[in-house]
Amino acid sequence: MAAVVLDCSAALSWFMPDEDEPNARELRTLVTDSGAVVPMLWPIEMGNIFVMAVRSGRISASDRAAAIAALGELPIEIDSETLTMIWTDTMVLADQHRLTVYDACYLDLAHRRHLPLATRDKELRAAARKLGVPILA
Repeated sequence: MAAVVLDCSAALSWFMPDEDEPNARELRTLVTDSGAVVPMLWPIEMGNIFVMAVRSGRISASDRAAAIAALGELPIEIDSETLTMIWTDTMVLADQHRLTVYDACYLDLAHRRHLPLATRDKELRAAARKLGVPILA
């Protein structure tokens, strides 16, 4: 069983030199040791962010390749129920907390699985607090 719901902002902090911090390293250790779960959109969202990071010069293409390889080594489960929940619970959460549907997917998953949420997104963290979902720094 996974230990945490991992959003892109938290995972990307492992690979962006300007976002390296002790909390990010601790989270990576947790995911390495105990696993994480992500909604179905996560690989698409991560891929897009990596493409944009290379285009903007934030990281190199070889850094991106290394990051993708490193992510492939981690025990990250892709939630199979994301699409089932999108038209119901996820949209309700998006409306209630004024989130994008993308962010609401992470909140819904954490709420459904009774897992803490790892995110650096301010609005998502606020919504998680209101819903009683634990947040990892």
